[in-house]
Amino acid sequence: MQEDKAERLWNANYTKVWTANFMIFFSFMLLTPLLPIYLSEHFGADKDTIGLVLFGYAVMALVARLFSGYVVDSFPRKMVLLISFTVFTLFFVGYVAAGTLMLFAAVRTVHGMPFGFTTVANSTLAIDVLPSSRRTEGIGLYGLSNNLASAISPTVAIWIYTTTHNFDIIFWLAMVVATVGLLIDSTVKTRPRELVKGKQPISLDRFFLMKGMGEALTMVCFAFSYGVMSTYVAIYGKERLGIEGGSGTFFLLLSLGLILSRLQGNKALRQGRITYNAGLGVCVSLCGYLVFAAMPNPVGYYAAALIIGLGNGHMYPAYQNMFVNLAPHTQRGTANSSILVAWDVGVGLGILLGGVLCENWGYGSAFWVAWAVNLMGFVGYWTYVKGHFLRERLR
Repeated sequence: MQEDKAERLWNANYTKVWTANFMIFFSFMLLTPLLPIYLSEHFGADKDTIGLVLFGYAVMALVARLFSGYVVDSFPRKMVLLISFTVFTLFFVGYVAAGTLMLFAAVRTVHGMPFGFTTVANSTLAIDVLPSSRRTEGIGLYGLSNNLASAISPTVAIWIYTTTHNFDIIFWLAMVVATVGLLIDSTVKTRPRELVKGKQPISLDRFFLMKGMGEALTMVCFAFSYGVMSTYVAIYGKERLGIEGGSGTFFLLLSLGLILSRLQGNKALRQGRITYNAGLGVCVSLCGYLVFAAMPNPVGYYAAALIIGLGNGHMYPAYQNMFVNLAPHTQRGTANSSILVAWDVGVGLGILLGGVLCENWGYGSAFWVAWAVNLMGFVGYWTYVKGHFLRERLR
């Protein structure tokens, strides 16, 4: 029997929001792996300074996401999305115009605010346009747009850099791609929905899903490891392993692992086996970070990328489903922003402390600390998170 149109996963609106999310992360990932090199070459920044500059972006994204869940639950989501997406797109001009390290740091820091609002609004809109019977599966597949962008974008950016050594081309390309995503999102059709009214007193739970605090704390640990690795992997490969353009291959393998594991794990999510996916993911990721820290050579470098990708591709969509399933439908935006807040806190700490560790004790110390923090998240998942979710989930 032909699938009912109302139950189609890849309906027109979901496809548009999925594609727009690809554009958001494509533009974002064009810059991410090369900014440490750009700051070092263009402004002569040391690793401590690089960490501080990049940390500012994570802080502002975190601040935005603390409020974005409440905003997208309280105002029309498409309106919030289009406003924040427009501001996010325009900020790419600032990278070209910034002529000093201080001005560049200011632009990069403030850019985190519209990025935080845009990603929360877009992901929440994606859940809205999914049929309820396909929501768990759709959330898992939504992340493929991030993964595909993360596979293609750094490779494109590093190819442009090694070919032209012109960062302005990368900045302008990021703006063009973001503009395309904005135009796509503007065509999404949404149904009127009941907005959350402000009659109840403002409390922390309106901005962060307190019911998911344990899940959030372990997510901070996993994100810390990723923040250390992803930020310093390009400059580490260049300085220590002599791999000039190898970080493009690194991100390609990382994203390949993410894509393969999301596709393979989507069947388990469709069957409601959320904790199975999460447990598998945290185990595999822990092994990947161990390989990255313990094997400081090209084999370990590339093998770790694939293993970490396989692990995170199982873990992250399962965790996102946990947050959504712990929250009532009136807090859907808050649930979405909460997991992103946790991720931002972890990535931001990883960027900041990773820079200090790399500068003062070397790359090896930073990567071993990343593994140790990931181990803390692993222990937290198996001793608390799994049982808590199974007891407290609403659907």
